[in-house]
Amino acid sequence: MRYMATYDMMESIRNTNQWLGASALAMASYPAFSLFPNPAMEWLAAWGEVTERSFARMVVKPDWNIPPVVGAKGQDCLVSIEPVMERAFGDLLKFTVQGREETGRKVLLVAPMSGHYATLLRSTVISLLPDCDVYVTDWHNARDIPVSAGKFDIEDYTLYLVDFMHHLGPDTHVIAVCQPAPLTLAATAYLAEEAPEAQPRTLTLIGGPIDPDAKPTDVTDFGHSVTMGQLEQMMIQQVGFKYAGVGRKVYPGLLQLASFISMNNDTHRDAFTNQITRVAQKAAHEHDKHNKFYDEYLAVMDMPAEFYLSTVQRVFKEREIARNVFTVAGRQVDIGKITTVAVKTVEGSKDDISAPGQCIAALDLLTGLPDSKKASHLEEGAGHYGIFAGKSWRNNIRPLVLDFIDANNGTPERQKPQAKRPEKAERNKSKAPTKPAAA
Repeated sequence: MRYMATYDMMESIRNTNQWLGASALAMASYPAFSLFPNPAMEWLAAWGEVTERSFARMVVKPDWNIPPVVGAKGQDCLVSIEPVMERAFGDLLKFTVQGREETGRKVLLVAPMSGHYATLLRSTVISLLPDCDVYVTDWHNARDIPVSAGKFDIEDYTLYLVDFMHHLGPDTHVIAVCQPAPLTLAATAYLAEEAPEAQPRTLTLIGGPIDPDAKPTDVTDFGHSVTMGQLEQMMIQQVGFKYAGVGRKVYPGLLQLASFISMNNDTHRDAFTNQITRVAQKAAHEHDKHNKFYDEYLAVMDMPAEFYLSTVQRVFKEREIARNVFTVAGRQVDIGKITTVAVKTVEGSKDDISAPGQCIAALDLLTGLPDSKKASHLEEGAGHYGIFAGKSWRNNIRPLVLDFIDANNGTPERQKPQAKRPEKAERNKSKAPTKPAAA
């Protein structure tokens, strides 16, 4: 009950702040106050509007809101979303462009389970849809999963990926973003031994902690500074009576959000202060840059406690993936068994979550893969978000990834990407793997 009480207390604090924002907006918008101009009331209304919106978004799963894709004849083709595999802790979604034939590029986007919904990859999906048939792993909020569904740790996560890849078949190109990169690599190695005919053609790892110690960050330092017992006492709570997962132990999304914000506290403070100013000056609008980013950033989900704890212990503390000693269901997974899947790593030079060196470490583990099937790319000036959803992704990384897919697709005729190709000098940054400086 102690953990349920703290979980419900956080929800009460969030709900109270949402109510305060709504009350301030309602009071400051009272018609009588408009008889005489009062800047104080305008600022109070602006604070209330921003506050209510921010705290309301924390418990709502965002919609995908995928716009139509322009067809070959210039017509708008609607995009439908349907689950092709439904499981207790996550579904495999397919994004179908109506009226369009298959493109020849079947892409599986492995979304992170790190506190945000899969919709965090919305812009990534939108950028790939004109040229690819896109599938996405849609992880469920642990607070909504009954205790009767059982546990879900990193071994279960890996087996989910194995099932998804096996279902999609060997003509799949997998792109893992951030947190799932090491487990996607392990899932591919698992298939290499258990079902080699189901291995994907390519695997692109974007900003993932394959070897967290290759270059330490605040995330890795925190993982090493606390014991597992301390982590469980500080971070793990039980879902309260309000949700279907009552009694399930979770790492609450609100705690994860607090951690995210604390890492760049000044940046977020300035962003909200500036937004309140813009609202008060009538310069903000529903779909401005601030709302577009924070509507997604503030929408958080709970993670199963066993998944969070096993990730910290086995991926960060014990470095089982980096040391190639990861086990699934009692059997060791040998990454060196991958011999046919082309692998590319992508890193950002200013990534403060998975620093350069952590992801490229995967290439050293692929001892059975020829160098001709290995590639790496370091995007200069890009942070963690930018390498999969920002300008760096759209203008440079995405075309390079599509080139990598085409080069290893095994299909004689392929639809060419519609995106503008980067200049030759920029494309030469994607090169054969080199040993990380910190490795």
